[in-house]
Amino acid sequence: MPAVRQLLPEPVDIDPAAAHASARRPAPAGRPWVLVNMVASVDGATALEGTSGGLGGPADRAVFSAIRAVADVILVAARTVRAESYGPPRTPPDRQIERIARGQSPFPRLAVITASLDLDVDGPLFADAAEPPLVFTVTDAPQDRRDALAGRAEVVDMGDHLVDLSDVLGDLHARGARTVLVEGGPGLNGQLVAAGLVDEVNVSVSPLLVGGDSARLAHGAAARPRALSLGHLWTADDLLFARYVVT
Repeated sequence: MPAVRQLLPEPVDIDPAAAHASARRPAPAGRPWVLVNMVASVDGATALEGTSGGLGGPADRAVFSAIRAVADVILVAARTVRAESYGPPRTPPDRQIERIARGQSPFPRLAVITASLDLDVDGPLFADAAEPPLVFTVTDAPQDRRDALAGRAEVVDMGDHLVDLSDVLGDLHARGARTVLVEGGPGLNGQLVAAGLVDEVNVSVSPLLVGGDSARLAHGAAARPRALSLGHLWTADDLLFARYVVT
């Protein structure tokens, strides 16, 4: 793994896994702490040729893994699952030991937001998961797709026509989740921002200029500015890794 250097609050070499594991994340009343993690180019693109993989590199993957290691649940929209060919979380053995010592399961559980249930039921997301993914959907989702997910996922209705994200977080809280990691896409991020449900944002800034029409980190119909406090700023391989906490 490339060496990661902290620039702020003080210059020092750091271990991303240890730093994220020790970060303070007090869960709000009635729901888990919600942190968003995304990679973007210098000019704000969150995808290159349809996926985020081309924006990162070894250092970004190391920080990505460190953030995933602290989450109880990874929350993602179905469009991102399809675009990024999502599989179950791969937690290294040493991180599994640390999670168990903190009272967590060895692997974070994956939760998918989808009103249409348009998911590949034969894909690795379901075939290779240590624990069936949670799929949060709506009561009027197609019955044939609901039937196809039987035995492969735990399907939970959270609204009639639109998935209620507040109720989703309440459900995850009731299941014992203290930290939920949101990996997008930008539409899901935007809904959470508009609802005031984001506590932390981690942004990996890739040293690329992309142009094009890629969506920014969060977008939606409603704008709700929230003040942020810079928790840390790291660098490796010309990338910048910023952690912001909602004040």
